[in-house]
Amino acid sequence: MPRYNSGVVSETSPTTPPRQLARAATIVMLFFVASRTLGLLRDIVISHQFGTARALDAYFAAFTVPDFVFNVLAGGALGSAFIPAFSAALAQNDARRAWQLAGALINLTFVALTALCALLAIFAPQIVALTVARGFAPSDQALTADLMRWMLVTPIIFGVSGIVMGILNSHQHFVLPALAPVVYNAAIIAGALVLAPTMGVYGLVVGVVVGAVLHLAAQVPWLIWKLEISDFRLPISNLQSADVREVIRLMLPRTLGIAAVQINFVVNTILASTLPAGAIAALAYAWRVMLLPVGVVGQSLATAVFPTFSAQTARQELDDFRDTFSMALRATLYLTIPATVGLIVLGAPFIALLFQRGQFDARSTAETAWALQFFALALFAHSGLEIVSRAFYALHDTATPVVVGVGAMALNIALSIVLIAPLAHGGLALANSIATILEVSTLLVILRRRVGDIDARRIALSTARIVVAAIAMAVVLVPFADYFSSSPVFTAIVGTAIGAAVYFIVTLALRSEEIAFVLRRIARR
Repeated sequence: MPRYNSGVVSETSPTTPPRQLARAATIVMLFFVASRTLGLLRDIVISHQFGTARALDAYFAAFTVPDFVFNVLAGGALGSAFIPAFSAALAQNDARRAWQLAGALINLTFVALTALCALLAIFAPQIVALTVARGFAPSDQALTADLMRWMLVTPIIFGVSGIVMGILNSHQHFVLPALAPVVYNAAIIAGALVLAPTMGVYGLVVGVVVGAVLHLAAQVPWLIWKLEISDFRLPISNLQSADVREVIRLMLPRTLGIAAVQINFVVNTILASTLPAGAIAALAYAWRVMLLPVGVVGQSLATAVFPTFSAQTARQELDDFRDTFSMALRATLYLTIPATVGLIVLGAPFIALLFQRGQFDARSTAETAWALQFFALALFAHSGLEIVSRAFYALHDTATPVVVGVGAMALNIALSIVLIAPLAHGGLALANSIATILEVSTLLVILRRRVGDIDARRIALSTARIVVAAIAMAVVLVPFADYFSSSPVFTAIVGTAIGAAVYFIVTLALRSEEIAFVLRRIARR
């Protein structure tokens, strides 16, 4: 953990050596597993209480607006612009400048989000009637508006928490930021178990708000300790500094890119609100199941590698940057392509194993599995996008991902309108997958032109071996799942074990570099 003396960093460079990077990624991945496991438990508890009822549709619809505000104005946009600037200041041994930037952005974020969320709360009924609850009955629209007002507190808290998370990540401290989502999910679970039986869907909302507070509180101890040993305090102004202007400049294109992604979610919610009750909830369940491996693999590795990307580009170490990128992308594909196959083949049994109890019946399972098989097609692409986009952000290029993202958004919306008629909510999931695969493919081509060779031949050979192993896995799993279709729990558990074993054996036989790396680390330990 770094220490400061008169504003000078007394630690090693923010550039992380491969062994330390692997260790950081492992730590983050473990906490992501814990967070996603709790998230999965949260969804299991919620599904038991509500199934795919219209009240849960209202909850997910109400969640869309606060989530949109946070992600567009303070989430990935601010983090992707803040970490390169903050890491650059640390790399230049200017700790005071780095902390002044952090303090200014914390204050700016808090004030801006508070003002916006207050305005949205005032006009909540009109907003939900025109957008996310457009197809609901008036009583359901009123419920959605009320739930949204409560949850508009969370973007303000998450905005500040996101900057604190960026500070810790820039110092190669990943434990507390990775712990924060764990306590967030734990609070929602508590709300579902303790409050929902008497308060209904409002119990979930209380859990969300309390969880947001705990998300920030989990990271504050490190920040307080760091400020106590430094000879300065978090500033309350300095909003006109060159660093703040640079962050805002970098943030604006990224904000547009994230807005494009979030608009897709809003449009999907609007379209799904016109379908029979349960469509929004089924999409939400399927999306979260798909995001489980994305979070464990793609987001955790991207979180660990992003400060290294930023420091390497700040020092103009492009060869190291390309090597780090190649390693991160190959590792991501190695773990997510078989997960893609697994969710497509075993999606329905897996949904039944996780959710089919209480109010979540066989119909709910069928509706959720229908969307999941289409979402799963792009699981590897969503994970790869986490790595590729951060490579552009580290290069201080937030415009290129935006342009490509806007194109993907337009394609997604167009395909959603076309595919919803023949495939219902499954069409919305398929539109998302097609657009995401094309988006990450386009960004890879552009990145290769931008920085030169990104070890493309090695990535292609590695991907070929992975695909062969994944096909072998599918060849075994498809007849297995069909034969044991009447026993979904058995199929999900045993099928997952069989698929993983087949994939591991085939990649081992093909001498995959990624599995060799894993085996070497196991042997060393």
